[in-house]
Order: sequence, then structure tokens, then C-alpha cells
Amino acid sequence: MSEPEISGTHPSQPRPMRLRDALLRARIEAADRTGVVVDLRDAEVARLEILNDALDPLFAQIPGQIDLFDRGISQGDTPRLWIDVVAHVVMGRDKRMYRFVQDTRFGRIVLAESHDVPVVVEAVTDYVARRMIEREHAMVVMPAPSPTVVPEPPRPSRIWPFLLGFLLGAAALFGLALLAALKSW
Repeated sequence: MSEPEISGTHPSQPRPMRLRDALLRARIEAADRTGVVVDLRDAEVARLEILNDALDPLFAQIPGQIDLFDRGISQGDTPRLWIDVVAHVVMGRDKRMYRFVQDTRFGRIVLAESHDVPVVVEAVTDYVARRMIEREHAMVVMPAPSPTVVPEPPRPSRIWPFLLGFLLGAAALFGLALLAALKSW
């Protein structure tokens, strides 16, 4: 005779899975998936670092007084290589394609897309050159227009109308006084 089962089930029936075992198995699967995601993110960061190193000669040529560019890799859900505050490089969906994008007030535009680092370096170089030219145009101080002095037409003097009015009033009073004197005779 066999020993009785503690759980009360027959030995030929499958043993019910315990919640603790199921949770442990789910955690292991999640860790495996997270490991894959972390590996993919690390691969993205590594590719962006390769591009960042390839951009070093370009940024070494930019004069120190130009502070338009703030290059760096941001680590987050989506790693990005920032060129300036509006342009960055992000990896494409296949995690092998570089996408150089710019945020504008009308939305995000793709400036370049390639699997090759030199193609993206060239696109970033063109972008940096355009931004530096825009800065030069913004910094140019246009000469202030010289004030043109337009001579004002001479204003008529206000004394002449006053004197004319005074003389006409005095003449009218003198005329009334004379008329009154003639009537009384």
C-alpha cells in the first residue's frame, strides 16, 4: 500500500500549481525580458556613443564663443544623442538605423536616416553649419537709420490774428459809438 497524499489528491492526478511557484516563474520570465530590453538599450547607447565619438572632430572645430550646441547622450526609455536643444539622433525601430531629427513648431522632421555613421556625421555637419550661419545672421547689427530732419513748415504766428481781431473789434465799437452820436443830434 502506498503512503497517503497529504493534499488529498490521487497520485495519478496532476499536482495543483501553487501561487508562489507561479509568481516565481513569472518573475524569472520578466527578468529575462527585462534583460533583453536592457541589452537592446545598452546596444542603442553603444551605437550612439560610436556616433558621438565620430562627431568629436566636428565639434572640436566649433569656436568656443559659440554656445549653440550642447552635445550629450541622454539615457532614458529612448536613448538620444543631443546635438542642440532641438536636434538629436535616435536609433530607428530596428535599433541599427540612425535617425537624425529636429523638433520644430510644426512637429518633428527627419533630417537624415542611415545605417552608416559617415552619412549621419555629414548630415550633422550640414546642420551645424546651417545653425552657425543662422546665428551669424541673427547677430548682425543693422546700422540704425540716420534721422532725416524734415524742416517743419513755419507756423503762422498767433499774434497777428489776435491783433487783427482787436483792431476789428475796436473799429466796430468806434463805428457804433459814432452811429449813436449821429442819432442823438
